[in-house]
Amino acid sequence: MKKKYAWLLALSLVLSMFLAACSGGDKDTADKDKKPADDKPEVEQVLNFINGDTIPSMDPSTATDEYGFQFLGATMEGLYRLDEKGLIAEGIAKEHKVSDDGKTWTFTLREDAKWSNGDPVTAHDFVYAWQRAVDPNTGSEYGPYMMGGVIKNATAVNKGEVPVDQLGVKADGDFTFVVELENATPYFESLTTFGTFLPLNQKFVEEKGDTFATSADTLLANGPYKFATWTSTANEWDLVKNETYWDAKTVKLEKMHYVVVKDPQTAVDLYEKGEVDRAGLSSDLVDQYSTHDDYTVEPDTSVFYMKLNQTKNPALKNVNVRKAISRAFDKQALVDEILNNGSIVANGLVPKDFVSTPDGKDFREVSGDLVKYDVAEAKKLWEQALTELGTKEVSIEVLGGDSEVSKMMNQYLANQLSTNLPGLKVTLKEVPFEQRLELDTAMDYDIQIAGWGPDFLDPYTFLNLWLTDGGNNMMGFSNAEYDKLINETATTLAQDQDKRYENFLKAEKVLFDDAAIAPIYQRASALLVSPKVQGVFTNAFGATYEYKWASVGAEE
Repeated sequence: MKKKYAWLLALSLVLSMFLAACSGGDKDTADKDKKPADDKPEVEQVLNFINGDTIPSMDPSTATDEYGFQFLGATMEGLYRLDEKGLIAEGIAKEHKVSDDGKTWTFTLREDAKWSNGDPVTAHDFVYAWQRAVDPNTGSEYGPYMMGGVIKNATAVNKGEVPVDQLGVKADGDFTFVVELENATPYFESLTTFGTFLPLNQKFVEEKGDTFATSADTLLANGPYKFATWTSTANEWDLVKNETYWDAKTVKLEKMHYVVVKDPQTAVDLYEKGEVDRAGLSSDLVDQYSTHDDYTVEPDTSVFYMKLNQTKNPALKNVNVRKAISRAFDKQALVDEILNNGSIVANGLVPKDFVSTPDGKDFREVSGDLVKYDVAEAKKLWEQALTELGTKEVSIEVLGGDSEVSKMMNQYLANQLSTNLPGLKVTLKEVPFEQRLELDTAMDYDIQIAGWGPDFLDPYTFLNLWLTDGGNNMMGFSNAEYDKLINETATTLAQDQDKRYENFLKAEKVLFDDAAIAPIYQRASALLVSPKVQGVFTNAFGATYEYKWASVGAEE
């Protein structure tokens, strides 16, 4: 996310991200005396959702954000997907074999998978899509980031050093897909569930040209749902069941309706009116609704932090400035008072309850608290930094989101920093989600409040973000020791889990010794959820929600 990763996982701030909902339609009002007493009217299988913003991109090769990957996950399917328990399950691939050295993966594809236009989904669709993702002419961020160092020649192709047909993928007939890896990759199977690795229908993509993935008419689906209405600037859209999906019999929902809402109060108002059946709560609303029968807290593995850009503002090149900033704000007060939604303080990068070390201990517990709130230490580091810079004042701009919750947090952090670090002047720049992604890509910010949701089940999904010149670094951080430790986990140590995790633990410490980022919190969401919502699952990585098995239950 996630990214997501994406998310990157580049993410919009809490609560307004994905506020899912469902509502039943009008019930049959025919003469009930003509029906048996236990004959209940059929429930309309329609969900109504609130989304935190527009969708920046529905092109698997160029999507970089949680919104894009959420809807790619709903409308498309790769080699594998996540099931109801968050485990890797059959997708377009029925099975695979791995060579003894772990470098060659051979996938057997199902022959009954179709695109929404009726074309079969074949191995050629995967070859085309994966080549397109690393082709330098595509301009993908995630292609080279996700495939570089994993798929054979991906980095060389992206740099223009070898032709795109030298990427380590090939079709052995229509339904056998063969992948060659640079090195054995322990998490490769989980990678295949992610949006960047989805197939594409080459004929359709090339026919649509520059208009591809800009509207419902210029998209093809091969997953549980498809867009009925949508444009790239839409604030409202519909997804409907994809009848050509190979497992359509499992899909119960007929329609999902989405509308963009950024204000939590508006979301709750819609919930109270019965127009949506799930709504996220801001801190003030939690106090009001925490005793409500429909109240629930949903944990998450997304981590939020401040990116400290070392390329734009000279002051942020100073390590003591960065160290002071990372210790100068009260995180516990932020999660208790500003968020108030179950989120917890983050004193590292890899989240709690995400992965375990080879001996079965939670990674976060083993790595410990690497940077904590400490005003006295922050002031000491700040004074040292000002002396080194030869100044008494520093001005810094903080880039953040424009949702109501985001604005409250932005203002809180700005106040904490300017109060606890005398001589620091903080200004805020609050922009819509898509604009923040653009500013991040251009590295046009001083400090950015951002976050990351895991893309696959491995610490690498968080720790490879900060490799020198990495596709998601975008803040000028570079540390040779860090690069060596992380690169070894994907190369020489790829098949030695004990040593891989030793490197991960060392690298996370290096990251915070260098004060590359300032961790803030690990997200959770406080929600009102109607008991009518059934079969909606939260993923530990990749797309936030899984709706393949979703349904609307009958009202009691």
